[in-house]
Amino acid sequence: MSNGFYRLSILPHVAIVIKICRAYTNSQEDFEDYYQEVCLQIWRSKDNFKEQCEWSTWVYKISLNVCLTLLKKKKNNYQNFASDSLPEEAIEESHAFADESLNQLYNAIRQLSEVDRGVILLYLEEKSYQEIADIIGTNANNIGVRITRIKERLKKLLDGKIN
Repeated sequence: MSNGFYRLSILPHVAIVIKICRAYTNSQEDFEDYYQEVCLQIWRSKDNFKEQCEWSTWVYKISLNVCLTLLKKKKNNYQNFASDSLPEEAIEESHAFADESLNQLYNAIRQLSEVDRGVILLYLEEKSYQEIADIIGTNANNIGVRITRIKERLKKLLDGKIN
């Protein structure tokens, strides 16, 4: 991958790539692996971009698909684990995982279903319901209902009312 491609095509959208990778990982090491794989897949798929959507939407789709694929592979490799989230003590201290309130939010987000994680991250990026629906592969009405339910669940998780 050329430095120019990274700078022009990935770097402007790096915030969402980081957020999506962060929502699907529990450690700095996994985060770095997911981030690197997302960037590689964006580069590999650049010729498949047909401009039927915005480049940023393409980046979102690839980021979500790569993270979901890697998560499924990891689950298949570690079938003896009861869940895909590690205890808080296992999360390494680093620049990506240092803010405690942000860690609490990501811990709550990681307790959502895989698809709901993607939906709430896109919502937090202020994407329209239609854009989220296009990325996720559903309709805008479904997204509205889903976001309401996700927000209720996150509130309960953050208030400590459910596990």
